[in-house]
Amino acid sequence: MSAMEPVAQRTAPSVDPGLATSVLLGIAALLVAVMSVTALVVGGLVQVAAAVVFGGAIAVGAFLRLRLPGEREAWPIATAGAMAYAVLPSFGGVDATYEAYQVVAVTSIALLIGMLPHMVASRLPSLDLAARQVLTTALAAGLFRPLLWLARENSLSPWRIAVVMTAVVVVALAADAALAAVARSARTRAPFAQCLTDELAAGLGLNAAVAATAVMIALASGSMSLWALPVFGLQMALVQQAFKRYASIRATYRQTIRALSRVTEVGGYTETGHARRVCDIALAIGREMGMGEKELLDLEYAALMHDIGQLSLEAPIPGGATVVAAPYEQRLIADKGADVIVQTGVLDEVAKIVRHIPDPYRRPQEVVDTTVPLASRIIRAANAFDDLVGGSMEASRRLEAVERLRLGMVYDFDPDVVNTLSRIVERSASFSL
Repeated sequence: MSAMEPVAQRTAPSVDPGLATSVLLGIAALLVAVMSVTALVVGGLVQVAAAVVFGGAIAVGAFLRLRLPGEREAWPIATAGAMAYAVLPSFGGVDATYEAYQVVAVTSIALLIGMLPHMVASRLPSLDLAARQVLTTALAAGLFRPLLWLARENSLSPWRIAVVMTAVVVVALAADAALAAVARSARTRAPFAQCLTDELAAGLGLNAAVAATAVMIALASGSMSLWALPVFGLQMALVQQAFKRYASIRATYRQTIRALSRVTEVGGYTETGHARRVCDIALAIGREMGMGEKELLDLEYAALMHDIGQLSLEAPIPGGATVVAAPYEQRLIADKGADVIVQTGVLDEVAKIVRHIPDPYRRPQEVVDTTVPLASRIIRAANAFDDLVGGSMEASRRLEAVERLRLGMVYDFDPDVVNTLSRIVERSASFSL
């Protein structure tokens, strides 16, 4: 479909894929929770003390949820409590005989109780997070409770049961990462495989701590009873605090970069909001082209600071539009900006990206320049696009800008980057109908 085709002739998508995926996950989790609570009401609550203790831990964990880099949310204490309850072999010296539906029902009710204060304050966690917790707890309990019965029937040794417990928890947490990747892929249009890789990598440290804590609580509860949770739960609380501090440092660092990116705007060298718009466009392109999370972070920082070299110019470029600047000026801006970024001592890759932004995709009579990073090619196109449209959301103007970039494909701009940008712009035009 041509980018210049009249917008009215396009079929506007009726549902946002990201929202649709979240709703589907929510519906699935709600059905599982309702069926489990219904079964619990009919069958009655078994081993009340364990249900109350683990339910309380899950509720506290849901209240103390954690925000992580990459727009992620987690509640590791709640997850550890739910996984421990799902794979609990005994409690206080008595065999745990409850069914999987009780685990899901207790977890669902506890999560709801823990979220109540946030509901009152309108700080609800994402639908994905709550849905995934219910579904992965159901998976863990559904796998382990029948296996535990078989293990007892066959008189398996405790260490073999512990191996099964660990395997079930690992499978459940891997399933959680897969569901998170499905939701992220639908929301960002990034390839599922890349999203799954990012989710597994991002959650590796935290999930390892969750799995270890859950198994230790489940094993220790046989002899320690209700004391197992506070003893081993404390280490999970310390782990959560450490991750919270890390997330806070990352957030502060990002805010500092964003503040620095506005220096050119304050100085009158670029239009207000230019750096942030280029950053948003570049990230959208990068995600859809399958860039990893670390690559996207470098892309974000480079896009925010791509014009910082303009401060070296004697006079601002009219409108700050480097797309109309002479090649030597574009090179000067990139080199000066990269030199400034190098001085930080920790952003060498970002500096490299900024330095290569003026480089064309390839020069006449030459092959493609493979030394130009993909991030540089993305920012080159995103910057040119924003220079042409500014903050305008008018569909026809944005589509015309893409068509102008197409004229520079093969030499000035990477065709894959421009085609990806074209798809993004067409979707935004369709949603604006």
